[in-house]
Amino acid sequence: MIPQWFTLFSWLALATGVLSFLYLLREMRRDPPHMAIMAWVWPICGLFAGPLAVWFHRRWSGHRNAPFPVSVAKGTLHCGAGCTLGDIAAESLALVIPSILIPFGWPGFWSERIFALWGIDYVFALAIGIVFQYFAIAPMRGLGPVEGLKEAAKADVASLTFWQIGMYGMMAIFHFAVFKGLWGADVTAADPEFWFAMQIAMLPGFVTAYPVNWLLIREGIKEEM
Repeated sequence: MIPQWFTLFSWLALATGVLSFLYLLREMRRDPPHMAIMAWVWPICGLFAGPLAVWFHRRWSGHRNAPFPVSVAKGTLHCGAGCTLGDIAAESLALVIPSILIPFGWPGFWSERIFALWGIDYVFALAIGIVFQYFAIAPMRGLGPVEGLKEAAKADVASLTFWQIGMYGMMAIFHFAVFKGLWGADVTAADPEFWFAMQIAMLPGFVTAYPVNWLLIREGIKEEM
């Protein structure tokens, strides 16, 4: 049984994320960023990072010549926004249409539904992430759709994969050790505790994706944000 305090804290964290999203959305309309896609990236990151995303935006969003580590952080958040949107879409769709998990091995191949969910999460996140990268790379390099998508894939596949690895690791701890192991609960995307765990899991995702983004930006494969 999940403790009531954890459920209440989950609702509070989710409400904070939504308020941060709305605040950053308003800021994007008031002062649009020079890179148009970042008008979506900042609010989406507010959903999981909350006040931390608000602080980072206020501190560094207007700096076109920010220190390289800050540019890497922005690039990593760009990847994280695609992951976040993909995960929300995939988890919600699987909740409404469970049969969509059949091609990903559940039921049948996997004994745990979460592994099939990670498969569909990755596909959705990668597709959205590449689109996000396209709208960052293609305008800056003057590329057409085909070449732009190729370059976007080169820039996003490794970054997004490492983000998902960090996120999956933390979600596994929540799913197997905390929710099932400690409290004997089966938590799904219908529960606020699941999304609170996802908010937390995005932070390890940022940590595992950051070094990859450093290399991608340093090599000119990914654009500085």
